[in-house]
Amino acid sequence: MVTHDHAAHAHGHGSADAGRLAIALALIVAFMAVEVTVGVIAHSLALLSDAGHMLTDASAIGFSLLALRLAARPARGAMTFGFRRAEILSAQANGVTLLVLAAFIVYEAIRRLFDPPHVHGGLILAVALAGVVVNLTVILVLSGANRESLNIEGSYQHILTDLFGFIGTAIAAVVIITTGFQRADPLVSLLVAALMIRSGVALVKASGRIFLEAAPEDLDPQAIGRALVAQEGVVEVHDLHVWEVSSGFPALSAHVLVGAECDCHAARRAMERLLRERFALDHTTLQVDHAVTELLEIAPAPAPAQARR
Repeated sequence: MVTHDHAAHAHGHGSADAGRLAIALALIVAFMAVEVTVGVIAHSLALLSDAGHMLTDASAIGFSLLALRLAARPARGAMTFGFRRAEILSAQANGVTLLVLAAFIVYEAIRRLFDPPHVHGGLILAVALAGVVVNLTVILVLSGANRESLNIEGSYQHILTDLFGFIGTAIAAVVIITTGFQRADPLVSLLVAALMIRSGVALVKASGRIFLEAAPEDLDPQAIGRALVAQEGVVEVHDLHVWEVSSGFPALSAHVLVGAECDCHAARRAMERLLRERFALDHTTLQVDHAVTELLEIAPAPAPAQARR
């Protein structure tokens, strides 16, 4: 019988995380509808950009929910790791949408800096303060989720950036009400865009590392190799690979040569214990063989029977 042992690595908090994401999605969608309406009435780019960002928030959370369900499917057939990397696809999509939306906001904000429309500061302030409350609530909901998952972290970064955006929008509204400086609205939009770019680049970079099968940032393959070679009886370690199947799921494989007098099975168990206790690596594949210390004697092949006659 063939089994996929790594299926047991599924997130233990999957169902709880899905419930938190569903609550966050409902709050975001409800408030986004209010914000679009008021943003159009108040002619506020800051509110409309925040509404657009909240649309990406809703999409991000929706992707995260879908990815959680896919990741929970057991490994079978050709999908020997299951759908664990669906979460990484979701995180990368979140990062890309942040960057695309930030580019649009920067373009529109620059245009409004040269030709600022009249905005209604009172309406903007009221919606911005309500947005702060809603986003704080969503952040509290998501803060209890498993943020080691890059998928969950992507949604969290969307919401956190939106919170900063609402705080900036409230400040811009106060400036407009007290001084009449209309350009405060697009200036705040540029600040929100900068925060979105920062979060988007971080998500794309982190997800890209996983797709390129780079070693996790907290694991040094050189240090791991030195630790393995330092084990008693180990002669050589090569073909050492360390990568992440998904966020929070590191894996390692290596070919290890030990001395002729060593017990291969005992050496493998000792190295697996080292990797688990020192480097928190549970999913390891070690091929352990005896090192060849003597040259093989190559004798000439016997002549064919007809040649000897």
